[in-house]
Amino acid sequence: MEEYMLIFRHENAQNQVSPEQMQAWMKQTMDWIGGIAAQNKYSGGNGLPFDDARVVRATGADAIVTNGPFGDIKETIGGYVIVKAGSVDEAVEFAKGCPILVGEGNSVEVRRIARGDAGQ
Repeated sequence: MEEYMLIFRHENAQNQVSPEQMQAWMKQTMDWIGGIAAQNKYSGGNGLPFDDARVVRATGADAIVTNGPFGDIKETIGGYVIVKAGSVDEAVEFAKGCPILVGEGNSVEVRRIARGDAGQ
């Protein structure tokens, strides 16, 4: 059994959402995670708030640090969940049920977590 990270990508994520919409989305998300946990395949996860963030960019030998991710980007990473799955296809099936997919342009990236298998 491998672990896979489901990365939540939100398009236009900084648009304001009403408290009611946020509460409904959080309930849907908790129900979705609960379904994965009931199968003993949930390993963890977190949301990633947009405040107090920085972006470090390489510029030759130096690095530039800016506040972010704000403004000029269209898509942001809003969080992640780690699941246990027998294959990437099983992890994709979990991702298909993610409530963020209701938002137009949103996506869930599925990546296997490398545990000591550099480059594979």
